[in-house]
Amino acid sequence: MNYCSHCGQPVSFAIPDGDDRPRYLCRSCGTIHYQNPRIVAGTLPVSGSRVLLCRRAIEPRLGYWTLPAGFMENAESTPEAATRETREEACAEVELQGLYTLINLPHINQVFMIFRGELKGDFAAGVESLEVALFEERDIPWQELAFPTVERTLRHYFADRQQQHYPLHISDITMDDRRLFFDLD
Repeated sequence: MNYCSHCGQPVSFAIPDGDDRPRYLCRSCGTIHYQNPRIVAGTLPVSGSRVLLCRRAIEPRLGYWTLPAGFMENAESTPEAATRETREEACAEVELQGLYTLINLPHINQVFMIFRGELKGDFAAGVESLEVALFEERDIPWQELAFPTVERTLRHYFADRQQQHYPLHISDITMDDRRLFFDLD
């Protein structure tokens, strides 16, 4: 950030009085520009023993498989965001069955929230998907999953399905964890 969105004057990056972390500050009008994490909401659509995945038609991770999910919009709840994203990416409707995974990604300022959902009716590739398909556990394209959050959610689901018990899973994925998934230097 270079300029204040309130008055247009240059901003500085400093710790405001009474705060504990640096923020963008406008010395001219006194505005403190807070930046907060973004919420990614989506679903784990299930039909019988299969889960629905979408092959991404956009970057990042173009061509890789993911769960239908995306950034929450203002003026919507997390369940509304999850069902909207499922509609947009998979042209699908789901009956939500509760929040299933909440994964913090502090290194990229995101919180990933996935709801379990029962797939209702047909599905098709939305504008952000190259294709959508139902997968049995044995057919999941594990090496072609777009994000560590998707892999973690799917692994929880298939383990929990054996006991027919689906607790809320809360965890973090850090930059070090991300290296394990993507073999980064």
